[in-house]
Amino acid sequence: MTAILSNLQATREAVAKAAVAARRAVSDVHLLAVSKTFPAEAVREAYQGGQRAFGENYLQEALDKMALLSDLPIEWHFIGPIQSNKTRPIAEHFAWVHGVDRLKVGQRLAAQRPATMPPINICLQVNVSGEESKSGVAMNEAMQLAAELSRLPGLKLRGLMSIPAPAADEDEQRAAFAKMRVLLEQMNEQGLGLDTLSMGMSHDFPAAIKEGASIVRIGTAIFGARR
Repeated sequence: MTAILSNLQATREAVAKAAVAARRAVSDVHLLAVSKTFPAEAVREAYQGGQRAFGENYLQEALDKMALLSDLPIEWHFIGPIQSNKTRPIAEHFAWVHGVDRLKVGQRLAAQRPATMPPINICLQVNVSGEESKSGVAMNEAMQLAAELSRLPGLKLRGLMSIPAPAADEDEQRAAFAKMRVLLEQMNEQGLGLDTLSMGMSHDFPAAIKEGASIVRIGTAIFGARR
């Protein structure tokens, strides 16, 4: 067994263990393999190991991989910052977008989504830790933006995404993720019908799962350290 296949199997087992520990169904937590900076061959290898959803941060790199892997029915997720002038290829090629944090970006994705494709699934990125260096809408502005995005045709607002500040221990990690869970619950009380919390990475996904993560974005644990 290759390193990627071994790592993928170990990651799946760790995600399942965390779900069981949180008294959640294993099937409720989905693994998104973050393949940014790794070649198409690595993605193909993970696909052969049963992985179907892959996350990319860099648009041109992702488009190049898509061309090389066009024979595989991969579910592609765009998880990086979104520049307004790059929304068209994102709208045309991805099933999910995790980093929407401005109405303008949502409007462009909606307008540029081909009519022959199903609505693009989006997650509203929330800057849960209030870091100036991070993308994401402020916590106190998220409710209004979510309501505006939910009304756009061509989009399907599925939930929230966050990248909290690094934390020293699991309790601190869980505190940030809990804020996201509560925010999602508040949005659903307003009738938004959201079902997705995209949160948790290689170093903190057990804490995220305990607080309701439905998609964990894991790259290093599967593909190894990035150059």
